[in-house]
Amino acid sequence: MGKATGFLEYERINPKKRSPEDRIKDWEEMRLHQDSEVIKTQGARCMNCGVPFCQGGVLLNGMASGCPLHNLIPEWNELVYKGQWEEAYKRLTRTSPFPEFTSRVCPAPCEGACTEGYILEPVTVNSIEYEIIERAFAEGWVRPKNAKKTGKKIAIVGSGPSGMSAAYYLNAVGHDVTVYERNDRAGGLMMYGIPNMKLDKRVVERRLELMKASGIQFVLNTEVGKDIPAQELVNQYDAVILCAGAAKARGLNVEGNDLKGVYYAVDFLKANTKSLLDSNLQDGSYITAKDKDVIIIGGGDTGTDCVATSLRHGCKSVQQFEIMPEPPEKRREASNPWPEWPLKLKVDYGQEEAINLYGKDPRNYLISTKRIVGNENGEVKEVHTVEITWVKNDSGRMVPQEVPGSEKVWKADIVLLAMGFLGPEDTIPAELKLERDSRSNVKAEYEIFETNVEKVFVAGDMRRGQSLIVWAIQEGKLAAREVDKYLMGKSVL
Repeated sequence: MGKATGFLEYERINPKKRSPEDRIKDWEEMRLHQDSEVIKTQGARCMNCGVPFCQGGVLLNGMASGCPLHNLIPEWNELVYKGQWEEAYKRLTRTSPFPEFTSRVCPAPCEGACTEGYILEPVTVNSIEYEIIERAFAEGWVRPKNAKKTGKKIAIVGSGPSGMSAAYYLNAVGHDVTVYERNDRAGGLMMYGIPNMKLDKRVVERRLELMKASGIQFVLNTEVGKDIPAQELVNQYDAVILCAGAAKARGLNVEGNDLKGVYYAVDFLKANTKSLLDSNLQDGSYITAKDKDVIIIGGGDTGTDCVATSLRHGCKSVQQFEIMPEPPEKRREASNPWPEWPLKLKVDYGQEEAINLYGKDPRNYLISTKRIVGNENGEVKEVHTVEITWVKNDSGRMVPQEVPGSEKVWKADIVLLAMGFLGPEDTIPAELKLERDSRSNVKAEYEIFETNVEKVFVAGDMRRGQSLIVWAIQEGKLAAREVDKYLMGKSVL
């Protein structure tokens, strides 16, 4: 333990961000580095408690509690406090292959389960992780990984977090790994689903270049199941891991959902990032919100990203609809006790920017969309909504009930559907005749990951459904272990 009384002496200091009025003018990352002395005191706040719930990585009430990667958090907190940064990096990467991703876009279930957070403010685990990995890159401690070759060949379909994780670990034990990606850049949703101001694409490319230098091959612009049969990979390789994600977006079954101006949020975000990377938004090949009234249906991180992207385009207004009630300002201990993930109101970066610009949080709670109305050209002009309450039906389930007289008409030029995903696309599972579970995910047992088809494995959102980046990385890591065991009879992973 670094300092026995550190948690009593030092308060939590969150990392500062660039001001909203400045950052909405560009697409650069928002986060600012913290001074190393500040980070040392934040590491000193770690109590090194007898049972470190922060590294538990379990599901409580359907939510992650603690780090699914089982990061050795108290250990690297202590090393940072002592100024042993390289050792802290080694400890961090014992369990986490890509701390530069999780420290930027993971919601930090580790902090939600921090013992100190039971009474005081939790340790700034996320910030410490960020500073460790960025210092490691700056100091040259992060290097390509090579191992004696086994002669085994593995194909991975999808280059998102689970695919990259599986590739990283399988390459580290000497297998030849080829990753197939249908887009023109690798990285999956980390490249095209998360805006640049949250995760700079140079950070993603930096890691991809290291993986290529380690011997991992990336085949781009190739959609398995269309450009190349999935069965061809099964025939050519010693094992195949499917990491294609849960890419089937959830739609909105209301009148007018096919009007011009209604888009899936993921298409809006992808087109923007691709155009930004290709031409700094000069090619015009993206969906612009400039001078338009934007309605975003759905909350969560994707909805927030749509808010922030629309603001940077220069939208006229932006509203966000959520069908659930507004969360409480503080955790409700009776229904949401520690160490569950705290269900409380959070003002994320997009809402913070909208408040700064318009003086109002763009989120509207307990709102249900009834229909979308268009003009004579088939373009969106209005969204009609009604307020709802949640009541128990005869079977005891909570269901939405409309509030009489609460109908409202909202002006809209663009409607973005940020309502999550329904599961994986059907092309590969249909071709290989893979078993599916009740939610349409490819069926495979956790920590086994093998499908009903010989030598075909599955990991990440394609197996578990839409989830956190940290779960995807962990599934890729564990799937790599199972493939290694399958090929070699045992594994050191």
